[in-house]
Amino acid sequence: MENIALGQNGPFVTPLCIGTWAWGDKLFWNYGNEYGESELQSAFTAALEAGITFFDTAEIYGFGLSEEFLGRFMKQTDKQLQIATKFGPAPWRIFGQSVADALTDSLKRLQVNKIALYQVHWPFAFLMSQETLMNALASEVEQGRIETIGVSNYSAQQMREAHQILAKRGVPLAVNQVRYSLLSRQIESNGIFDTAHELGITILAYSPLAQGLLTGKYTAASAEKPTGARSIDSRFSKEGLQKIEPVVSLLRQIGDKYEKTPAQVALNWLIAQGNVVAIAGAKTAKQVEQNAGALGWKLSDDEIAELEKVSRPWLN
Repeated sequence: MENIALGQNGPFVTPLCIGTWAWGDKLFWNYGNEYGESELQSAFTAALEAGITFFDTAEIYGFGLSEEFLGRFMKQTDKQLQIATKFGPAPWRIFGQSVADALTDSLKRLQVNKIALYQVHWPFAFLMSQETLMNALASEVEQGRIETIGVSNYSAQQMREAHQILAKRGVPLAVNQVRYSLLSRQIESNGIFDTAHELGITILAYSPLAQGLLTGKYTAASAEKPTGARSIDSRFSKEGLQKIEPVVSLLRQIGDKYEKTPAQVALNWLIAQGNVVAIAGAKTAKQVEQNAGALGWKLSDDEIAELEKVSRPWLN
């Protein structure tokens, strides 16, 4: 497994990251009904067994529960892990001190003194300027509480602005976490991907399986019906599923060749774009094991090109 550096000189991480939004989240993921802490513990253990040591969380996930679970689970292993969490620039967070306070709380929940990556969860800083925000983050790097700085959902211009502010402090911007998959390729056409490459910023790709559309589980002819938020998502309608059929069909065809699932092929394609880490959410050991099947092999250049061609409708 070839590890990837976060930014120009950040820590090296596995090219597949375990996303922990669902860890403790009742609002979107129904934590406590269909799964609980024991399933999450098993997912964590399965990740380490698969060689995956990079985990992404946020203070808002489960209102702190996600970080708390990670903190407890990490105490049970001697392996070196890389943890990424996020700061939410809410309207009432006006001063740079709020960054320090939020980080202190996250570190307490995670039971660590330092994390590999601290990200700004969204670009709307409301009453706090980007100047104040980035300088507060730079100070935390200097104090040794975070190793690298990242942003999330930043446009190319917003990313460039953050990069310039940090550069004045001699601190690089390491990461932009954005939606990216075969069915969400907008970052290739709106300047984010090219700007990240130019500035040495690593892309962390969330929703790499497009909410499950790239797993092959949902088809226009399938009896499997989407539930929850998917049930009102037009992409999961019969027309939406018919539109993605050429992509899923090619994923199946390539997967048969390698004895891989469509999801594993889709994740492999994403990692093959270079300087990209795929964040795959997982609530159970089985889901982790399935995602880990994307590692340890490579698509051919021709297969990468075929997938690029069939997914061009999702460039914009």
